[in-house]
Amino acid sequence: MLEGKVLGFGITGSFCTVKKILEPLRKLVELGATVYPVVSDIVYNSSSRFHDKDEFLQELREITGKEIIHTIDGAEIFGPIVKLDAMVIAPMTGNSMSKLASGITDTAVLMATKATLRNQNKVVIAPCTNDALGASGMNILKLINTKYIYFVPFGQDDPIKKPASMTAELSKLVETVEKALEDEQIQPILIQRK
Repeated sequence: MLEGKVLGFGITGSFCTVKKILEPLRKLVELGATVYPVVSDIVYNSSSRFHDKDEFLQELREITGKEIIHTIDGAEIFGPIVKLDAMVIAPMTGNSMSKLASGITDTAVLMATKATLRNQNKVVIAPCTNDALGASGMNILKLINTKYIYFVPFGQDDPIKKPASMTAELSKLVETVEKALEDEQIQPILIQRK
């Protein structure tokens, strides 16, 4: 299903999640996809208590065999030169979702996403935001209703301590990409964690 497909893999600044995307990213490559890593400025330039940026970026290079795209002009290749079958964004923050929903293109990830949508190809979003049931809610709903955009199933990750927070079920990322390539949204989109 993914053999020969060309994917972008965008990573935005949900620092507690960035290391968790390495396993599904590795699986996409193992299944035969060519994957271009694209990161936002904050991911490219910042370490956190969850990860060391240099180690993380090196892991991305080793898994994909590609240099990391981290500038807007670097991401411009995804329109006319490299046509992506799908652009995956995992994790995608509430901030980045609000920009995408509003047509703002101020990071490499958003530029690659815009180019993919312009080519009428698929965008797969794995939301990870502390305000999904707050200010980001309207942007999530707008994007769910946008042509060519598909969501990795997501749900509340800590309803007691962080009642507005929701994160994607990253174990479903590969299956979501496969279904999106067939013009199908994986269901259910909203999941309940035990």
